[in-house]
Amino acid sequence: MSLLIDTHVFLWFQSESTKLGDGLRKTIAQEPDVYVSAAAFWEIAIKRQTGKLAFEGSPRAAALAAGFLELPIDGADAETAGGLDWDNRDPFDRVLVAHCLNRDLTLITADARLRSRHDIALIWAG
Repeated sequence: MSLLIDTHVFLWFQSESTKLGDGLRKTIAQEPDVYVSAAAFWEIAIKRQTGKLAFEGSPRAAALAAGFLELPIDGADAETAGGLDWDNRDPFDRVLVAHCLNRDLTLITADARLRSRHDIALIWAG
């Protein structure tokens, strides 16, 4: 199974937060194909710039050091994200859904807006 972790799940994993349960942390650590979207690095950079998040160093470097795979946003992802029949206008959420649809990935998230998507495989982290 190939996993895509949402931005907050990546942050919880990196900070060893108790918000991420031990079982799920172990699953993420042991799965060979765990992806972090370029959208997560973008989201972290924006939140850091606006003062909503303190994250030291490069989130991309941290993800790669943890053994995660970087998932770029390509043209197919952009088209899929833009064409979703969904009232969620958050571009980061839309890209994650597009990644899952285009690559048959299982999303790990605690975002209730994403939980409503029944067209993607999801592991609930909340």
